Amino acid sequence: MNTTSLVEDTISFVKKTLHDAEAGHDWFHTQRVFNNALLIAKDEKADVLVVSLGALLHDIADAKFHHGDESVGPEMAGEFLRSLKVDKKVIKKVVYIIEHISFKNSVGIKRKKRHPIELQIVQDADRLDAIGAIGIARAFHYGGFKNRKLYDPDIAPKLDQTKEEYKKSDSPTLNHFYEKLLLLKDKMNTKTGTKIALKRHAFLLEFLEQFYAEWNGTR
Repeated sequence: MNTTSLVEDTISFVKKTLHDAEAGHDWFHTQRVFNNALLIAKDEKADVLVVSLGALLHDIADAKFHHGDESVGPEMAGEFLRSLKVDKKVIKKVVYIIEHISFKNSVGIKRKKRHPIELQIVQDADRLDAIGAIGIARAFHYGGFKNRKLYDPDIAPKLDQTKEEYKKSDSPTLNHFYEKLLLLKDKMNTKTGTKIALKRHAFLLEFLEQFYAEWNGTR
């Protein structure tokens, strides 16, 4: 199977699988990550096929929608790629991306691990979709999906969470800005990703300033 057909078949598989997914983790999220990953990859020496497949399959079965089971996504992706007789080395690299892409895997870890460039690219692309205007929309959509408060001034963000605490958190959506979104610009891997992240980070800060002003009735 040629590369173009493989990517097209993967797109079809992801669209079908995520047809009824929560809007922050649906096909359109995957498509944005895929497009950003290809953009970032232009400035890096990377295997574009691995980047493409990793981006397309990174959220095929997000653990938070599968009772926290982090094995479902990698297994589903591996099974799909094996059905298309994809090279075993490529499958291994794609599965590695899915296993390590999540922000929660860096929670509580002070020292940054050096990962393959393909993971770095897809991770940056995924993190970019968590900040800026769309990142804000996704955060509040997921908060509504989980019936969380928008904001509660009596519930402070928890900045030193363990991975398990982060996974179980049900704090107000605005706390998520401090517990994850505002941290992402300093966790980017690539120059291109960092450049885009800085602009989106600035938008987060503008939003928070306006939010608090409206909450307190000063604007």
